[in-house]
Amino acid sequence: MKDLTPARDTLDLIELASRDEIAALQLKRMKWSLRHAYDNVPFYKDSFDAAGVHPDDLQDLSDLSKFPFTVKTDLRDNYPFKMFAVPREQVARIHASSGTTGQPTVVGYTQNDLNNWGSVVARSLRAAGMRPGDMLHNAYGYGLFTGGLGIHLGADALGLSTYPISGGMTPRQVRLIEDFKPKGITVTPSYSLSILDEFAAQGIDPRDSSLEVGIFGAEPWTNAMRNEIEQAFDMHAVDIYGLSEVMGPGVSMECVETKDGLHIWEDHFYPEIINPETGEVVAEGEQGELVFTSLTKEAFPIIRYRTRDLTRLLPGTARSMRRMEKVTGRSDDMIILRGVNVFPTQIEEALMATPGLAPHFQIELSRPDRMDQMCVFCECADANLSAEARQAAAKAMSAKIKQTVGISVKIEVADVGGVKRSEGKAVRIIDNRPKT
Repeated sequence: MKDLTPARDTLDLIELASRDEIAALQLKRMKWSLRHAYDNVPFYKDSFDAAGVHPDDLQDLSDLSKFPFTVKTDLRDNYPFKMFAVPREQVARIHASSGTTGQPTVVGYTQNDLNNWGSVVARSLRAAGMRPGDMLHNAYGYGLFTGGLGIHLGADALGLSTYPISGGMTPRQVRLIEDFKPKGITVTPSYSLSILDEFAAQGIDPRDSSLEVGIFGAEPWTNAMRNEIEQAFDMHAVDIYGLSEVMGPGVSMECVETKDGLHIWEDHFYPEIINPETGEVVAEGEQGELVFTSLTKEAFPIIRYRTRDLTRLLPGTARSMRRMEKVTGRSDDMIILRGVNVFPTQIEEALMATPGLAPHFQIELSRPDRMDQMCVFCECADANLSAEARQAAAKAMSAKIKQTVGISVKIEVADVGGVKRSEGKAVRIIDNRPKT
């Protein structure tokens, strides 16, 4: 693999600033962000007032712990635009989630927000080894999901030649990689394995392709998968992290020269790690739940947002800004399957809406053919349900999940009592995917 380390004189000055310089900038911007949210978003004014805190109470970065958290239900409760801090007419872009219980979370961006987003994604792509004029194969999904358009925004800012192939149509993915000869690919790690399988199906050695770097995000992936991808393609594989509520892709990025965790762009996003049970900030280096506060967002400021992702913060290495380890899990029951956020409540809703099935289920996650798979085990409501009726119910439930969540799952219908009962909190998810 080629050495893709960027020249230091191409980096933004803040990437190499001292910790004191970074902290001073963060404090200045955090004061602005808290005041901006308090003055312009009724939810934040009510939340701060109820907690007995005011933006003026922030005199040091550690004072942020006095302020209340924001959680995903707060965003749903203020659907669609009540979390916006600028008039709707000043919002240049709107993205939204698919909606975990029928109500999506909506995020907005002013033109300045888009400029900042493009800047941090450009910084991320450069950290991955991309340079102005390089070609990028962008296989993230385009649409309300922030992935494809967010990456494209940063690619434009860096000056890449980008083609928006999006996901799907795997044979064409391989064809365009062969014909266009891109240097980089942005894609979910699980889908990259499908592309790899298609190379084999077409009798093409992926190591002979033009790809030098793969930038992977939108779902957890292991170092074992990284090694497999790097060996199979003879390219670097690096991690990118983001979430719509905080900005989208480009909140943090792994640097290709070290591959030792994701540097958080702390001039725009302030990270904390908390104990998910108590909400208290943990000591530096301890594992806990990742929390973000935006420092520069105009349309959609976010204050102490609980991501539910479990990780820990580490000192900077290739950059001055702190790193986060690969996400090791979640503090809630959300599943990330092939880049899509899935909650057991969505499965339960589809089950309850399907005649002939009882309200008992269990989800099994596996990776039998290199891509994550979900199987939902449920049971008949009537012991006399025929085999044909079971098959029809399974097909109907699968179609409901595909329509509402956007993923294909396998449904297995057992006899009455076939789903194991629990004597306490139901064990809804069995995750048999490799952990390393």
